[in-house]
Amino acid sequence: MRVLVTGSTGYLGSALLFHLKDTEYKVKITSRKRPQDWQQLDWVYSDLVSGEGLEDAVKDVDVIIHAATSPMKNIKKVEIEGLGNLLSKLQHIQHFIYPSIVGIEEIPWKYYHLKLEAEELLSKSTVPYTIARATQFHGFVENLLLSKPFFNRYVIPGRWKVQSVDVHEFAMHLIDLVDIGPQERVEDYGGPEIMTIREMAEVKINTKKEENLVFDVSLPGRISKAFVEGKNTNINIQKGKVTFEQFLRNK
Repeated sequence: MRVLVTGSTGYLGSALLFHLKDTEYKVKITSRKRPQDWQQLDWVYSDLVSGEGLEDAVKDVDVIIHAATSPMKNIKKVEIEGLGNLLSKLQHIQHFIYPSIVGIEEIPWKYYHLKLEAEELLSKSTVPYTIARATQFHGFVENLLLSKPFFNRYVIPGRWKVQSVDVHEFAMHLIDLVDIGPQERVEDYGGPEIMTIREMAEVKINTKKEENLVFDVSLPGRISKAFVEGKNTNINIQKGKVTFEQFLRNK
């Protein structure tokens, strides 16, 4: 079986390639830039937004794991127009796996609204698909909120709740779906713990033996309120085993 990974230079895409290389699948990757760490894999240039190279990218492919995403810039062009361009080339595909995010209906952030719109676009297409939602990745939370202390202080929205998950565990979950076949929507996948950002900061300080302090800020608005209420978490879901502390120790 031939598996194509889009977004192969991204955080999730890189984790997918790390685990796919040890499988019996014939792995093909596509992106605008060739990943330097995966020279041994079959790479094809493509651009989701312009559509350039997509026909070559999907040629002779059975399954696609669509890890390409752009949460910060050209969001609609990548998430909606790019997905539409890709779906228009997939008359022969047996299974299209779409990673998404837990709680996107509940959080009024543009990127999340577009992820939900992309799910709807996929569900209305003729392509056999599986939507697999995950909570935020450990590395994403750390890089966004806990990577740059300000004068030895983590200035953070301390009451936000997160159920962060290890990207490698979610990548393996997606790979498991390849053989299962199209499911439309599978159970959400999340981390083993629901923590506040303040608790996560304290875990990092203790684990890394840092001297940083924690300074909470209360952010206004509906987006912040949704994270405080834990709309991005789901206690009744399939859970990974790697905690945030274990993630930090393994870095």
